[in-house]
Amino acid sequence: MPKCIFCSELEREIIVENELAVAFLDKFPVNEGHTLVIPRRHMENFFEASMQEIEAINLLIFRVKDVLDERYKPDGYNIGINVGEDAGQTVFHLHVHVIPRYRGDVEDPRGGVRNIK
Repeated sequence: MPKCIFCSELEREIIVENELAVAFLDKFPVNEGHTLVIPRRHMENFFEASMQEIEAINLLIFRVKDVLDERYKPDGYNIGINVGEDAGQTVFHLHVHVIPRYRGDVEDPRGGVRNIK
């Protein structure tokens, strides 16, 4: 089994963290400020997380929003989780995308992240 990049990667800009989860900037951002929130414990997907881990992740999502609002002043957000290869998951450690959106970043924002290129 290949090493998990989120479990082994040491260099990343941590935005916020708590006992069960951590948030850091995505190395391949869709938009400026694109952040990932992950549990500290390795698990493949959302449905393997405990209720405590889900709560810790959710608390960080709100804290990430506060930081990104201050730092980047986005006009909106997309928040999403891909579960399984057929849903677009490429890193098999649960991660939540918090993607700042900016007025005019796409011509028609309907459909959310499906239209960001």
